[in-house]
Amino acid sequence: MAAPVTLRRELCSLARIFRGISRLGPRASAAWSGHRKCNIIRSHLPLTSSTFFHTATVLPSTPSSITVTEEPDVLFQKVSIMVKGHDRAVLDSYEFFATMAAKELGITISNVSEPPKGIERLTLLKSIHIYKKHRVQYEMRTHYRCIELVHITGCTAQVYLEYIQRNLPEGVAMEVTKTAMEKIPDHILEPMWKDHPIDDKPSQ
Repeated sequence: MAAPVTLRRELCSLARIFRGISRLGPRASAAWSGHRKCNIIRSHLPLTSSTFFHTATVLPSTPSSITVTEEPDVLFQKVSIMVKGHDRAVLDSYEFFATMAAKELGITISNVSEPPKGIERLTLLKSIHIYKKHRVQYEMRTHYRCIELVHITGCTAQVYLEYIQRNLPEGVAMEVTKTAMEKIPDHILEPMWKDHPIDDKPSQ
C-alpha cells in the first residue's frame, strides 16, 4: 500500500517540476538536468512506509485576568537613586538616560547632584634592594551621581526602577533609598486628655 502512495507523490513532484520549467524557459535546462539525476537516484532507493506522525494540540488563548484590590497604593515621599562607577563619561550618559526616562513617565525630579568622588590610593615599594626609598603609588577613583525623585507611587517607582536597572551599564553599581509615607495610627489621632474629664476646681 505504501508503494503506490510514494509513486503518486513522485509523479506529483515531477509534474510540478515540468510546470516550473515550462514557465522559466530555456534558462532552467541546466538545473533540470541535475534535478532529474537526483530523482532517478531517489527512485532506485528502497521504499519504506513512514508510520511517524506529529500531532500538536492547540490550546485556546485565555485572556489574562486583572485583579483589582481595594488596598491603596504605597506613596513614597522621596526615592533617592545613587549610582557609582569608575568611568565618568559612562555615568554622564546614564544620568541623561535616567532623567529622560523619568520625564517621559511624568515623574518629578527634585535634584540631580554629583557627590564628591572617592579616591583610594595604594602605595607600594618599587624595589627592596637598590631603590629602597622609591615608592610607586596607584589610585582608584570612584565617581557618584545622585537622582532624587519626589511624590511617586509604588507602581510607578517599581516600573521606573526595573527599567533603569535593566539598562544599567557594566561596571556601574546602583543603590536605591525609599522614604515611604504612612498613615497616622488611630490611637494618636486625637489627644488622650479628651477622654478624661477636666477638673475646673482650683487647687487649694
